[in-house]
Amino acid sequence: MLEFNEQTALEAIESGKPVVIDFWATWCGPCIKLGPIVEELAEKYGDQVTVGKLNIDDNDEVASANRVRNIPTVLFFKDGEMKERSVGLVKLADLEAKLQSIL
Repeated sequence: MLEFNEQTALEAIESGKPVVIDFWATWCGPCIKLGPIVEELAEKYGDQVTVGKLNIDDNDEVASANRVRNIPTVLFFKDGEMKERSVGLVKLADLEAKLQSIL
């Protein structure tokens, strides 16, 4: 799983390939709990999709541009556009269902 910054996140989104970005912060308890779930998603689907995390405290432009108001938020991109959004601490199956819709 990648650690995105503003530039690498934008490059991944603009590539047109399926991209999953976990917006998080170090002070966010639910974000910390969601981390291993997103990592598991990356392990299962890493050959089909780019999966990474973006710390909103260090990289707020991509979060603002995509209206990320609460964390954790996981956004699913394809063809350079956001297709799906998941907010809050969710199960792997919930993330997989959203990912399947863009593959």
